[in-house]
Amino acid sequence: MKLQSDPHFGANAITGYGAGYVEINKIPYEHAVLLSSDGAISRWPVAAFEELNPSHFTQMIDLKPELILIGTGKRQQFPKPELLKDLINAKIGFEIMNSHAACRTYNILVGEGRKVMLALLVDAA
Repeated sequence: MKLQSDPHFGANAITGYGAGYVEINKIPYEHAVLLSSDGAISRWPVAAFEELNPSHFTQMIDLKPELILIGTGKRQQFPKPELLKDLINAKIGFEIMNSHAACRTYNILVGEGRKVMLALLVDAA
């Protein structure tokens, strides 16, 4: 599925999403990604929801996002609260949704000029 872009100049944007990939700034990625509205695109070192551990979330704190969107793959799944404890203690807001919804929401928030981060799991094709 291709998404219409309304680019916020200088910000990363999701330009497509489908089975086995996410397209950021028209470049496809076939692995989990960490994406900041105003920063680098990096590999998120987790292959499946079941592999998540606290370190996967604490690495985001130093970037000081206003909000973190967590895309959990094809379906919405909620991590155990102890995995998110460091985000809660750092007073960083987060929303958990399926990856498709997370991509759409990310683009909307970026379009509003918000400092948002996307932690996205990409399901296998």
